[in-house]
Amino acid sequence: MKKLAASILVLTLFASCGNKKETKKEVKITEVKSEVKKVLFVLTSHEDLGNTGKKTGFWIEEFATPYYFLKDKGVEITLASPKGGQPPIDPKSSAKDFQTPSTLRFKEDKETQATLANTIKLANVKEVDYDAVFYPGGHGPLWDLAEDKSSIALIESFYRNNKPVAAVCHAPGVLKHVKDSNGKFLVNGKKVTGFTNTEEAAVQLTDVVPFLVEDMLKTNGGIYSKAEDWNPYAVVDGLLITGQNPASSELVAEKLFSKLK
Repeated sequence: MKKLAASILVLTLFASCGNKKETKKEVKITEVKSEVKKVLFVLTSHEDLGNTGKKTGFWIEEFATPYYFLKDKGVEITLASPKGGQPPIDPKSSAKDFQTPSTLRFKEDKETQATLANTIKLANVKEVDYDAVFYPGGHGPLWDLAEDKSSIALIESFYRNNKPVAAVCHAPGVLKHVKDSNGKFLVNGKKVTGFTNTEEAAVQLTDVVPFLVEDMLKTNGGIYSKAEDWNPYAVVDGLLITGQNPASSELVAEKLFSKLK
């Protein structure tokens, strides 16, 4: 905890036998301020949507909403990606129909845009420097972060050191190869959620993605649950926080923040 000490001089004036004396007393007052919490955001560097010739990346809503939710509450956020620099934004997430107050705020926020353009390389990140980690979704993470050794080791380190791990939409896919200290899949026996098979079918990418998030979580032993397609839904099981879809972004951020208090 950071401590700031303020000194207040109290002047006590009194008279004795007709002579005035001045006594100075120094009172130490200690003000305690809460430590600033630090959260690492890990974004995809993958931009090719399989063999379709189309582009993908991270979904801007799933980044912007948790980013501003936490930042506005005084949380310090660091952005990282496998390649560093500018992570690809899924072009579809910039379409008019998918805009939210947070994505519109991002479009006007030159400072955050500059920060996003200069993410640090994931291999250079150390768990000890942060209080929690958050993964925004988009289809990109299914190709790179799900297989990235630095990401896998990082998540395992956060969890092993009792720090929250959060992911939303397709991002729970990054847990595919993550294991606990006993060598079992991290999601095994834990309540989880993520992008549903029916939501994937609705966007016609079932046969394009390298794996289906719902199927993977179930195969790895996760206690998978979901809401109706496209409705907000998030699950917390100890340090693990997962959200179903883009609409769940703020809910995941809320649950993550509650773990930081």
